[in-house]
Amino acid sequence: MEFEFTDQDKAFRAEVQAFLRDAVPADIARRTRSLVHTPKDDLVRWNRILFEKGWVAPHWPKAFGGTGWTPMQIYIFEEECAAADAPFLSYFGLRLIGPLLYTFGSEAHRAEHIPGILSGDVFWCQGFSEPSSGSDLASLKTRAVRDGDSWVITGQKLWTTEAHFADKMFCLARTDPDLRPQKGGLSILFLDMNQPGVTVRPIVTIDGGHSVNEVFLDEVRVPASDVLGRVGQGWDQAKFLLGHERVTNAQVPRSKRELALLRTIALKETRGGIALAEMRTVRERIAEIEIDLAALEWSVLRELFATPGGAKSQGTASALKIVGSEIQQRIADLTADLLGAKAMAAIAAASDRPNERPGDAADHAVGVVERQLFFRATTIYAGTNEIQREIIARELFAGR
Repeated sequence: MEFEFTDQDKAFRAEVQAFLRDAVPADIARRTRSLVHTPKDDLVRWNRILFEKGWVAPHWPKAFGGTGWTPMQIYIFEEECAAADAPFLSYFGLRLIGPLLYTFGSEAHRAEHIPGILSGDVFWCQGFSEPSSGSDLASLKTRAVRDGDSWVITGQKLWTTEAHFADKMFCLARTDPDLRPQKGGLSILFLDMNQPGVTVRPIVTIDGGHSVNEVFLDEVRVPASDVLGRVGQGWDQAKFLLGHERVTNAQVPRSKRELALLRTIALKETRGGIALAEMRTVRERIAEIEIDLAALEWSVLRELFATPGGAKSQGTASALKIVGSEIQQRIADLTADLLGAKAMAAIAAASDRPNERPGDAADHAVGVVERQLFFRATTIYAGTNEIQREIIARELFAGR
């Protein structure tokens, strides 16, 4: 693959940079650099800013609220947003249920749900993983039983990100226990998070933050019409969604921003009066990450140009997710290594643990250990990397 930035692409990048310089609130940018878990208020504010600009869903088709940008323009926009420390908008509406709605949903469901997703007035969470069914969704136990004009949903969901402030959930459940999931046994249903029978309990992760939850569904009733697409179509919808998710989870723009911060630290921090960037071992470790990230970026761009919005194969999507998640961990680990004890600093408003020292730390040191700890999860969420390797192997050896 070969490409050069056209004059139009260069002009577009300049336009995006000019907009972001004025549009990203300084307090939001600082929290984006320093916090792992973006506060809901920041997500709402930034979503509204982009919505009013008409740029909130550039990866969507124009007919449903997208921008009509080329794949390269979309990539440039996401890269510049990361570089400007703009928050990554709530994933589950814009990246997951939105594409599911305009691909599989009825006209009624599109009209009901898409406006609130775009405006940021309605937040969604994803009810897929369960205590015994994380990467292996075929084994999930949550059931939806038809009762007259309703579905009655009973089960438990785990690691449900943003469930504590979501308004709605799209929930994967067994609607026909006699059929295999791959043959029509699963469906995706919509439910309100504040309705009777829904209980949300927080899970505090190793970094000390809260973004994931466990959700209990105790005979939750939803209208019979609140099924995405056709009953029994859930497996195909989940595969479609996960293919999109794993390409996005390569997180190249975010990793490029983290790498830039790592270089800043290497230049500013010293050992024995010598800048870390002058030390051969440090330069080599940074260079190794930079090379691997550049290779991943080209792979992602190749996929986006070949199949806009997703990967052309499950194996390819899985490979991008594996490499991207491991690079995130490597950047976070090296950043913490270079800072040493300074990496324990936390943003003052988020610090409630006695071993952290907020307040007088350099800006580039704040939140580093929290990111390092939380990024242990990158190789687990969106399907563990072990399962991704199995997907690659099955696709590689299919038919042999």
